[in-house]
Amino acid sequence: MLEIKNLSYSIGLRTLLNSANAFIARGQKAGLVGLNGCGKTTLFNLILGKLHPESGEINIPSEVRVATVKQEIEDTSETLLNSILNSDIRLKTLQHDLEIETDGRKIAEIHDQLNTLGIHSASARAAAILTGLGFKNSDFERSLKEFSGGWRMRAALAATLFAPSDILLLDEPTNHLDLETTIWLENHLAKMDRTIIIISHDRNILNKLCDRIILMDESKLKSYNGNYDIFERSRNIEKENAAAAAKQHELTRAHLQSFVDRFRYKASKAKQAQSRIKMLERLGDAPPVPVDAEVQFRFPQPEQLPPYLISIEDGVAGYINDEDFNYSEKVVLKNFNLTVSQDDRIAFLGANGNGKSTLAKVLAERLRLLSGKVKKSRKLRTAYFAQHQTEELPLDKTAFEVMSDAMGFVPMTAVYTQLGGFGLNKKKADTKIGKLSGGEKARLMLSLITKDKPHLLILDEPTNHLDIVSRSALLDALNQYEGAVILITHDLHMIELVCERLILIAGGGVRNFEGDVEDYKQKILNGTLEYFDEFAAQDDANSEERSRAEKRRQDAQKRLAAAPLRKELKELERSISQMQQERAVLEGELIKKFDQQKSKELAYKIKDIDKAEEKWLELSNKLEEHLT
Repeated sequence: MLEIKNLSYSIGLRTLLNSANAFIARGQKAGLVGLNGCGKTTLFNLILGKLHPESGEINIPSEVRVATVKQEIEDTSETLLNSILNSDIRLKTLQHDLEIETDGRKIAEIHDQLNTLGIHSASARAAAILTGLGFKNSDFERSLKEFSGGWRMRAALAATLFAPSDILLLDEPTNHLDLETTIWLENHLAKMDRTIIIISHDRNILNKLCDRIILMDESKLKSYNGNYDIFERSRNIEKENAAAAAKQHELTRAHLQSFVDRFRYKASKAKQAQSRIKMLERLGDAPPVPVDAEVQFRFPQPEQLPPYLISIEDGVAGYINDEDFNYSEKVVLKNFNLTVSQDDRIAFLGANGNGKSTLAKVLAERLRLLSGKVKKSRKLRTAYFAQHQTEELPLDKTAFEVMSDAMGFVPMTAVYTQLGGFGLNKKKADTKIGKLSGGEKARLMLSLITKDKPHLLILDEPTNHLDIVSRSALLDALNQYEGAVILITHDLHMIELVCERLILIAGGGVRNFEGDVEDYKQKILNGTLEYFDEFAAQDDANSEERSRAEKRRQDAQKRLAAAPLRKELKELERSISQMQQERAVLEGELIKKFDQQKSKELAYKIKDIDKAEEKWLELSNKLEEHLT
């Protein structure tokens, strides 16, 4: 279907592709992965013919149609629905021909062709795609120029999905989508009978959609069968095997060199020594060991505070408009109650525009309640991350200068240490912010907001500019962090592995979602998610919410009582993980060469792991008793 053969391409002195090869069969769904800046988007432009290679070729059959999402919509005067329908050039051309044709026989032929292409279901198919991407029926007849840039990008994506194609190239299609539309898109792409190549840092979509991963690394393309999790395991095995081969190579070289050094000047051994010298020459350099980028995040740990960090009763949140002395209130959330304790891991769910960011700003004290009571711990420190904050960083200053200003009179080493905790080494710290990538700016922002050891982290779409490596680092750091976390993200993988409590924000209300992420996903896809309209049933909601608030307070008290058990469990889990790593090392060494002392160490290590796991099970049962 698509063959890349000995492809080479450079930008200036930087080689992006050097005799790269890959083959994607018809119907495959492949994920293209690699570090930011390695040239993934450039490869797409080469496939599309927007760029031309220095050497090599990209072979695509002439009848195969390749499509991608347009970055700009040419005619914004069209209505939303018509712009989607007109993206199918065949339908558009035939309909135009029908308008001007006068020959009855040709008119009949055009009608036959239109019927074959599904003209009668076209509007319904287009509407289904638009609805899945978050548009309302009332949007369909609106002009495209009435929509913001983000919504126009959704319209462009809808047009690409609607128009017929054989190969679909998607470059970060989930960026700036909310969780609900991301879930729909993932499901829609999985059902499409097209060859798809997708660039994405969203691990969940790479796992659910892809049956092949293509790694772009060191100017080459390397294919792996399976989804991203399988690729990661294969890659780790590959690195372990390469490291073992390199180690064996060095051992062989050392052995040969030792013989040469001992006997090269002895007449009786001179021939053998010369033979070993030739063997050393033929041996060559050690085989290279693949090295993947590593990033580590480290959140400073806060001290423990008593029961509740923050609680809101009968809250009403929204915005005040006092332009031209006409005071008015725009209410977004009504009659809600919420309590956050230090061991909470919360994900805010709900489509864009329902108030997730509004509630986050209230909790971060960036927005005052219109009415209601707020109680918070006197010593509470809160860190708030919003995606637009990176745009406010001073581009002419270095990361070190900005952090130094924020931290005040502290040693230089403390500033570099804080930045280093988020993968910004000294070289990056001394780089002008304007020259940092989007991901590096996001890391700088995370480093800035956490310098004072916050008790509560509120993160609103923190992963938008982070690659998979950085997302994994953020996930690990959040799981090691001992404060409360509130997360707004379209990254399902992160919600699944970080959050224990799901809160649905919709219809003006704030409610616990009873179920897990998979339940929520299925309700979205089945259309069975129930939204309670807070504005339509205010009185009943007040009474019901108060009873739920009381239940939440009781649940919070239980969680607080269980906090020491949770902490002990986390420490035990870390200890078990460390012991299992040590066990694996011992087992690996014993496979290569038996050693009685190491065999004893392994036996003791296995006993220690068994005891620790028994203790973990006992503590888990106690924790469950506390929470029920």
